[in-house]
Amino acid sequence: MSERRTFLDRGIGETRGVVTLDGRPERLILRRDEEDLRLALGARLIARVANVEPAIGVAFLDLGEGREAMLPFKPDARPVRGGALEIEIRSEAREGKLATARQTGEGDGAPRLVHPPPSVADILRSIVRDSDPVEGREARQAADDAEAEALEIVHPLPGGGDIAIEPTRALTSIDVDLGDRKGQDSKRAARHANLAAIAEGARLLRLKGLGGLVILDLVGRGHDGAALLAAARLAFAPDNPGVAIGPVGRFGTMELSIPRRTRPVSDYLLRAGGGLADRALAQRLVRRIEAEAQTAPGARIAATCAPEVAKAAEPLVALLAERYGARFKVSADPSQPRDRFDVAPA
Repeated sequence: MSERRTFLDRGIGETRGVVTLDGRPERLILRRDEEDLRLALGARLIARVANVEPAIGVAFLDLGEGREAMLPFKPDARPVRGGALEIEIRSEAREGKLATARQTGEGDGAPRLVHPPPSVADILRSIVRDSDPVEGREARQAADDAEAEALEIVHPLPGGGDIAIEPTRALTSIDVDLGDRKGQDSKRAARHANLAAIAEGARLLRLKGLGGLVILDLVGRGHDGAALLAAARLAFAPDNPGVAIGPVGRFGTMELSIPRRTRPVSDYLLRAGGGLADRALAQRLVRRIEAEAQTAPGARIAATCAPEVAKAAEPLVALLAERYGARFKVSADPSQPRDRFDVAPA
């Protein structure tokens, strides 16, 4: 029987929640302190209808202070431009895409937040109901491990072989490779690899926060379509309702449609040009500094990093000082690689 555990890392500037499945990270929930809660999944708001596009069945909503969301509607439920609606955020904004909402009732007054979204702790408790999340050092390590795996592209499969998960603007592809399973009976090896890829692919898509159209490129020929479809339904059960799974096609691919709910982890951690974002590196730097501060209570801590990371870390270091005292100095060194930090007692 599968076992799920939850971990809650209340860090400086951000909170990270992790769900593990049989000891491996299955979900990573990130929330930065400065995030606008109006755009988070589950937030309830009063919104004003800014524009209506009947041709595509979408209304654009004004959430206040320059924030926007989309509201899909049916022809017989077309909203009125300028009207006020009560809405709930059902899909968070992601790079290049607005948040999506559903109408929960009629509204009045100016756009505003009516009820905040669930906290990270509440989300974890809704997934695993019979226990409280683990906190402290174990939670921080679990979150670090989850981040590292979420950013990988190629992932090993139990028993050999691997899968490569690569999102594009239109879809996410999952490519299955037999790897060192090739020494086995080919048909048996392909079957086991495909079944393992479906289970691992489902876990990793949840971990990475990916949804939309997913194409699973299976390995081998003569697939047992019924067995693979049953395995997919079982693997993606935690994402139901809303997941649509197609049969294995003539070219050995399986198509899935997974509702998008939250921002992909990559939106938080990666920059557009590739590599870790300055803020993500700043969070790692501050975690290093905090660990050093806990090891050496009262000591002054000096850190050196790349200038862009130092700038991103400034507000986080201020928060560190509020918690541990003003004993931290972060210096910018143009010769320092972006992903390298030097942290030690001064």
